[in-house]
Amino acid sequence: MSAVFVTSTGTDIGKTFITAGLIRLLREQGAAVDALKPVVSGYDSSTAATSDSAVLLAALGRAITPEEIARISPWRYRAPLSPDVAAAREGSRIDVPAVIELSRKTIARAGGMLFIEGVGGVMVPLDGKLTVLDWIEALEIPALLVVGSYLGSISHTLTTLQVLADRKIAVAAIVVSESEPSAVSLDDTTQSIARFAGDAPVIAMPRLPNGVRFHAAFHQIARVL
Repeated sequence: MSAVFVTSTGTDIGKTFITAGLIRLLREQGAAVDALKPVVSGYDSSTAATSDSAVLLAALGRAITPEEIARISPWRYRAPLSPDVAAAREGSRIDVPAVIELSRKTIARAGGMLFIEGVGGVMVPLDGKLTVLDWIEALEIPALLVVGSYLGSISHTLTTLQVLADRKIAVAAIVVSESEPSAVSLDDTTQSIARFAGDAPVIAMPRLPNGVRFHAAFHQIARVL
């Protein structure tokens, strides 16, 4: 069994797309795989079938039902804001120790590869004191860092790598998910990040045409996990 925490430099970068693609690839290879996305903001029950939680369930070959969504994403909030603010809008708060405990229990019982997908970037607040970074650190598992190729992504990526290094969190790989539109090319962004990434593999993931399920980049990522 192995587990990896899928995180990013921000929101709408491609975490769920990458996670779902890796799940489908590993399943087609006959591997046991599971996923958990405990905290979700911007969740609308009327469009649950297109939510990130549903995308992961579909990749896992599971039914998209309220029960399955609650299992994979127990903390769901409607407002598309940072989780702490979204929870407060509903008169609630995120029980971060409970999120960590659920993650640990899921890791302990996983029979194959487990993907735990975070929310937003590594410094997103979960409550008044703790961030996604604290969550990752508590689990003591590697991070799969998904970043964009937009102008400014290099700085955001190197900053994220520094805070992960400061907490001694291993980075399994950095995936540069092509942003569109962007003033800089995917290759230029990938090469620039790679110069500062140390031993972490840096893998370029281009935008895929409709109907294309896999790209060689998914195989590259799977090999290093």
